[in-house]
Amino acid sequence: MNAHPPPQSGLFGRPILTLTIVVAALIGAGLGGVALADRDSATGAPQWHQPAAPASPKGTKRAKPSTAPAGPATGGAITLSATGDIIMGSAPNRLPANDGAGFFDSVAEGLKSDLVMGNLEQPLTDDTGTSKCGSPSPNCFAFRSPPKYAQHLKDAGFELLNTANNHSKDYGPAGFRNTVSALEQAGLRHTGAEDEITVVDVKGVKVAVVGFSPYAGANNLNDLDHSRTVIQAAKQKADLVVVQVHMGAEGSDRNHVKPGSELFFGENRGDPIAFSHAVIDAGADVVIGHGPHVLRGMQFYKGKLIAYSLGNFAGGGNTLSSSGVLKYGGILHVTLSADGKFTGGTFLSTYLNGAGVPTRDSANERGRGLVAQLSAADFGDTAARIGDDGSISPPA
Repeated sequence: MNAHPPPQSGLFGRPILTLTIVVAALIGAGLGGVALADRDSATGAPQWHQPAAPASPKGTKRAKPSTAPAGPATGGAITLSATGDIIMGSAPNRLPANDGAGFFDSVAEGLKSDLVMGNLEQPLTDDTGTSKCGSPSPNCFAFRSPPKYAQHLKDAGFELLNTANNHSKDYGPAGFRNTVSALEQAGLRHTGAEDEITVVDVKGVKVAVVGFSPYAGANNLNDLDHSRTVIQAAKQKADLVVVQVHMGAEGSDRNHVKPGSELFFGENRGDPIAFSHAVIDAGADVVIGHGPHVLRGMQFYKGKLIAYSLGNFAGGGNTLSSSGVLKYGGILHVTLSADGKFTGGTFLSTYLNGAGVPTRDSANERGRGLVAQLSAADFGDTAARIGDDGSISPPA
């Protein structure tokens, strides 16, 4: 084993040193509630902090299996759209131009669908006085945007945001509660707290959306038994079950999906294939991944689509790297019948411009080509087929 692997580009395109940990006990424990917060200024060694698990926000729906199914849907096929990681800025000094007005203008048309979802990877809160970084550090990143920025999400067309990720609690439990409050005041739904099942009515079809990550306070993707239980409970409440999951190690060299758990600075960020297959076996109809900060391939498993990572969607204030493959993302559209059958899909390419603003890549569709290549390389005869027009179809 090479004891000194070459540097790789991390979340922000800066060199980081790959830390390989081969300790079976750590993998077995899942490290679900451990988050990198800092690095020792003298030794450079990682310093770890246990994220606080907040009390369930008001209105949280707990996963309690029903004795009766949800009943037949009254609607027909519906189309869902979803994006990867969304950071609108980092207060107080790294906010977008015009205080965020028009931030999503380039992509708003592409988002339109019957249910628009995204992964909100930051709190919407004023300074709570509790940052996971403690004091400023070049290797610790804590983001927040003003609560009023929830309206920018609403204006863009978003309807439901996932909060199961490693930045939603950057400003502690209070910051997370403030995020929930800001979203609800803007009329936006959310999912991501442990056992939270968010059910929305979409044209007469009941859709349950459940968020997963390896972090405290969220449904733990490393606990497959609990993951199955939550999905089974969601299936009792709704016609369709959508999984939002923050999984996989991050970095510019992390485009490929391989069997096994992915470790990043000692965190077990899940086994993306095992998790995705497990929740589909339990009743999920589509799996929407994010977390590696790069695009990954798509696969069909038992007729259900798995998008392993939709990449970076927004990085206002240059909070996310806009160089190389780290700048590419996309908008996934999936059409499902009321009984969960995949009937069509589309992938629209996006990229981060120099200011980290999400921008449609309609002229080049570079993300589309990348997803097509990765799908074929990683999944062979189970790979999703991505057409030149962006259409998504199962393998022949």
